[in-house]
Amino acid sequence: MTSPQLRFDGRILLLGCGSVSQCLQPLLLRHLDMDFAKLTVMDFEDLSGTIPGTLAAGARYSRTKITPENIHETLAAHLGAGDLLINLAWNIDTVEIIQWCQDNDVLYVDTSVELWDPYADQQATTPQARTLYARHMKLRERAKSWRPDGPTAVVEHGANPGLVSHWTKVALEDITAAILRGDAGDIDAGRREEFEAALASRDYAKLGQLTGTKVIHISERDTQISDKPKLVGEFVNTWSVEGFYEEGIAPAELGWGTHEPELPQHAYTHESGPQNQICLAQTGITTYVRSWVPVGGPIIGMVVRHGEAFTISDHLTVWEDGLATYRPTVHYAYLPTDAAMNSLYECRMTGYQLQTEQRIMNDEITDGMDELGVLLLGHDLNGWWVGSQLDIHESRTLVPHQNATTLQVAASVLGAVFWIVKNPNQGFCVPDDLDHNEVLAVANPYLGKVPSVQTDWKPESAAYEPFEQYRPGKADDQHPWAFRNFLVA
Repeated sequence: MTSPQLRFDGRILLLGCGSVSQCLQPLLLRHLDMDFAKLTVMDFEDLSGTIPGTLAAGARYSRTKITPENIHETLAAHLGAGDLLINLAWNIDTVEIIQWCQDNDVLYVDTSVELWDPYADQQATTPQARTLYARHMKLRERAKSWRPDGPTAVVEHGANPGLVSHWTKVALEDITAAILRGDAGDIDAGRREEFEAALASRDYAKLGQLTGTKVIHISERDTQISDKPKLVGEFVNTWSVEGFYEEGIAPAELGWGTHEPELPQHAYTHESGPQNQICLAQTGITTYVRSWVPVGGPIIGMVVRHGEAFTISDHLTVWEDGLATYRPTVHYAYLPTDAAMNSLYECRMTGYQLQTEQRIMNDEITDGMDELGVLLLGHDLNGWWVGSQLDIHESRTLVPHQNATTLQVAASVLGAVFWIVKNPNQGFCVPDDLDHNEVLAVANPYLGKVPSVQTDWKPESAAYEPFEQYRPGKADDQHPWAFRNFLVA
C-alpha cells in the first residue's frame, strides 16, 4: 500500500488516548512528515503504556484533565499559531474549544460535538434541548463571529458522522451516472440536461431531488465476535463505551424529509434554524428501524442520534422562496456487535445505569466485519449503498492490535487532517463542506472493500408480522418510503 506523506512543521496536540486515538497514532506516524517531538498525547488517565510506538517516535504524554477552569492555559501550553488540535476526547465543550482555536490561529478537528456535562438537568430539559440540533445551532450562532477565512475547524469528522457525508456524494454521483446510462429506462433530453448541469456544479441537493432520493439510512452492521464472552455487569463494545452510552440514551434524532406524510408518535419539532430535523421523546437505542447492508442483508438497527442526520439533510435541502421544497429523511440504523447489544439490554434493565466494568474488544476478536455505509432509497433505481466493508483480519494487517470499527474512524480523521493542513484558512466546516474525493483518497486504503452497489431492497422486504391482520393501518401503502414503514413497533 502506498503511503501518502504530508509535511507538517507545527505542533500537534492529540486530546484523548482511547481506542480511536490509539488507532490513529500509528497512521500519524506513518503518514506525517514531522518532528514527532512536537506531538503531545493528552488524557486524564495514564494510558501511556498503550502507545509505546508513539512515545518511541519522540512524542510526549501529558496526564491532564481539561476543565472549564484550565482549558485556556492548558491549550496555550501546547499550541500556538499554525499548530493542530485533534480532539478525540469527550465532554469538552466544542464551542469553547473551537473559540480558543479561532482566537489563537490553531487548526482543529474532532469527531463529535460535545458539552461539558451532557447529563446536566436531564429530567428538566426538553427533548429538543437535548439534541445535536441544539448543539449545532449553538455552534452556528458562535460561528457568526468567526472569520470565514479563519483557521480551519472541522467538526464531526469520524466514520459517521464524517465519511458518510462523502459516501452520500459518491452515491448520488453513481446513481446519476446509472440513470444517464439508461439503467432505469430512457431519459428525456430535458431531464438529462438538468442532471448534467447539477453534476457540473456539484449541486448534490439538486441531484438528490432529480434522482428522487427520499430516504438516506446510515446503515451499519458490526459482526465482530471474540473468544472472551461478555460478563454480567460488563459493557463490551468495539469503540468508546461512554460515547455510545451518551448518544444512545439521548433522544432519537433524524433529518425529516419533505415527502413524509405525518410526524411519528412522540415527535418534537424545532422552532428556529433550518428546522430540517425532528426528535423523538424516546431514546435512540429503543427506536428500531428496518434497513439493509450488502453482506449482512436485512437488518433492524437503532436510530441513535448522530451529527450526519443534521448535516446531510441540511446540505441536501432545496430551498425555493424560503421554503424547503426537497429534503430526504436521514438517520442512523445501527446494529452493533452481539456483545454490545447484550450490554445495552443489561444497561436498560438497571434503569440505564452504565456498567462500571467496561471493555473495548481488540486482540480477543476472532472474526467478523464492520459493514458501514449510506443507503439511498426511493430514487429511480430503488436503492443504492456505498460504504466500507472492513473485516478484523484486514484491519490487523493494516494496523496491528486494532479493530475494524476504530480503524474506520481513524482513517477518516487522517483524511480530514490531510485536507485541513492543505486548506488551512477555510474557517468553520462540517464534513459536507470538504472535498469528498480528496478525503476518500487518503481514507480508502484503510477501509477494506468500498462498494457502490444498487439494491432492490424495500422496507417491506423482510417485514413479516405474524399478527399483521390484527393490526390494521400499520403500513402506509400510499407513501412507501414514509418513516412509519421502516419503524419496528
